[in-house]
Amino acid sequence: MLSLHNTLSGRQEEFVPLDDRKVRMYICGPTVYDYAHIGNYRTFIFGDILRRHIRLSGYDLTEVMNLTDVDDKTIRNAAAAGMFLGDYTKKYIDAFLEDCRTLRMEEPEMRVRATEHILEMAQAIRQLEEKGFTYRSDGSVYFRIAQFPGYGRLSKIDVDGMRAGARVDQDEYGKADARDFVLWKAPKPGEPFWETEIGPGRPGWHIECSVMAAKYLGETFDIHAGGTDLIFPHHENEIAQSEALTGKPFVRYWLHCEFLLVDGQKMSKSLGNFYTLRDLLGKGYSAEAIRYLLASVPYRKQLNFTMEGLRGAAASIDRLRNFHFRLTTTPFPEGVNEAIATSTASFPGEFRAAMDDDLNTAQAMGILFELVREANTAIDAGEFRRGNVPETLACMEQWNDIFDVLPRAAQSAAPGSIGAGDVALNDAAVDQRIKEREQARKQKNFALSDQIRKDLTEAGILLEDTKEGVRWRRK
Repeated sequence: MLSLHNTLSGRQEEFVPLDDRKVRMYICGPTVYDYAHIGNYRTFIFGDILRRHIRLSGYDLTEVMNLTDVDDKTIRNAAAAGMFLGDYTKKYIDAFLEDCRTLRMEEPEMRVRATEHILEMAQAIRQLEEKGFTYRSDGSVYFRIAQFPGYGRLSKIDVDGMRAGARVDQDEYGKADARDFVLWKAPKPGEPFWETEIGPGRPGWHIECSVMAAKYLGETFDIHAGGTDLIFPHHENEIAQSEALTGKPFVRYWLHCEFLLVDGQKMSKSLGNFYTLRDLLGKGYSAEAIRYLLASVPYRKQLNFTMEGLRGAAASIDRLRNFHFRLTTTPFPEGVNEAIATSTASFPGEFRAAMDDDLNTAQAMGILFELVREANTAIDAGEFRRGNVPETLACMEQWNDIFDVLPRAAQSAAPGSIGAGDVALNDAAVDQRIKEREQARKQKNFALSDQIRKDLTEAGILLEDTKEGVRWRRK
């Protein structure tokens, strides 16, 4: 039974959807003012793994992801670039969607843009005004949090002693700064604005998600996910305005992904440890290695992202690819190894239990590698049998349905065949590429070394590093 840690209650709870086997989920997407960085993608990979596990558990999933294409940052950067807001954000929306495809993230059922829902946001704000939760100042509309007694339940922030009437106009503010927040911003010279039933202006960031989530998922839905940086003020404010509007619980399970560190420090351009996906791909690291590393630590624990970790991720993927190669090319004797059969039979239940335990990805990875270790030992001892191949491959496929870091061609290729993307290399060409790999390793150019190994594997060449040197064989 799937159980998830609910930030609202502060404990891990059995997941029971509101509507039987139908799950409705909202995840906060990017603010499209620049290229998304790897910290963002840790959260999005978590969302992708959550999505896959829910679907593969037999639920009918509707997932909505927003694209914040109007807020302080997008407006500021568009103005600095001398571009219309829509033209500016389109570049980064397109880049984000390309990055998602590169990282093999599944498409949500809906991606929704804030700028396409402005009139609904204005209508919601008018309704909040009619219910007495707001006040106006200089053409802007603010939510009065003193009118909402439950404020602070999610973030556990203490609002006692809050100065009456204190307010903030920016979309983001200090972690302990519980003040009235802006719902609607009066137009400023040179900034885009919309004419609406509550007057000219533009929405604040927080109302955007509340309105879009309710429109597509209903007034109460199952899961709202995002990074821990969004707990306060963004998600706290979403709860206040949504529940003030409807009088109903907004979200049943709040899930938050922890921060990512880089080399033990907070990611910062000033420290030189700030990376986008494109930066890492440009350094020669594979998207699969990046995805693997981002998924390797359970989402509620901090992940320390390092280049050494990326190389380790690439090596782990190589180990799985090489194992798949052995399974599909070795002429095993007929029969079944009963010990391996027992392990493959227990794998689905153990893997499912790890994922059901609040998405324990580290344990789920370890379960597969233990099976690989056991099977490789049996192969080396000549004890693996042909009858064990289908079930072992099925275990790998089940694992890869979640983590999706193994070549799709390799997953679907018949034993002994070469995928459509493979490249035929003669022996001399293989030897030359191995020499290039060894030279790269001596120069500590591990990204290039890993790429050469990946290229050879995709061409049907299995490398084995031994004490005597590199041995290789062909499919």
